[in-house]
Amino acid sequence: MKHLPKAELHLHLEGSIEAETLIEIDRSVTREEFEAQTRCGSFEQFLQGYIWLTKRLQQPRHYAIATRRLIERLEEQNVRYAEITLSAGVVLWKQQDLAAVYDAIWQESQRSHVETRWILDAVRHFGAEAAAPVVDFAIARRNDGVVAFGIGGDEARGPAVWFRELFQRARDGGLHLVCHAGETCGPESIWAALEIGAERIGHGTTAVQDPALLNLLRDRNIPLEVCISSNVSTGVVRSAEEHPVRKAYDAGVPITLNTDDPAFFRTSLSREYEIAQNLFCISPEEMASNSFRYALVGGRINPR
Repeated sequence: MKHLPKAELHLHLEGSIEAETLIEIDRSVTREEFEAQTRCGSFEQFLQGYIWLTKRLQQPRHYAIATRRLIERLEEQNVRYAEITLSAGVVLWKQQDLAAVYDAIWQESQRSHVETRWILDAVRHFGAEAAAPVVDFAIARRNDGVVAFGIGGDEARGPAVWFRELFQRARDGGLHLVCHAGETCGPESIWAALEIGAERIGHGTTAVQDPALLNLLRDRNIPLEVCISSNVSTGVVRSAEEHPVRKAYDAGVPITLNTDDPAFFRTSLSREYEIAQNLFCISPEEMASNSFRYALVGGRINPR
């Protein structure tokens, strides 16, 4: 799969940090500690590991190192375009300088042959008030690589309706809108994300429980950002074989394949393509084509 030109649309910078990269950033970390802290058996365990890792990113240059190493791995897989999510809400939660962090990652990503854009993400269970500065900053950097505002985190503790006004503000400011939904909650969470304006759904695993929702996603051409290994690792589905991606695909819902947090889930984009092909007979060429088609830059990418 490495030879196939492709894009990745659901990829968290912090969740891409491999053991070698974190040790490069923080010499006090051992490989054994990394393996223990990033081992996932549930969504809650994943969140705790994510917090552990992000606390080690103390300076803008740490984020720059993470960006450099991530893009190197993307280049090795012939990824031509990437929309990388920065957990801007976590940066602010740590009381760090978001502008300095963003400048560092944007400048680093500009040095690469991989065309890169950024999605700034707020933590939904922190609430709308904490998310407002993320929206304002994202709008301010719209001409410097930011293409979208999104919300991630715990769906149950941060319902989408809280962010209706912020999504409208982001849209009015020229940003696209994305939302994690239907990962740990039912299809009602996806409906709520669509109601506030989400243009793509991160995960959307439970969409298959609602035929009317599948029809809506198909008819409106709204893609699911599918992350098979992620969903298995966090216990959202019991096994890769039981993942509902084929049911969504057969219903005509647009699908893209992604890694989410590849360092945590011990995967790569090439591996996700192999899983989809081997278990579900989903064409790698079709998925690569979709990855460019549903990019937020809208037809400006040349996959050749």
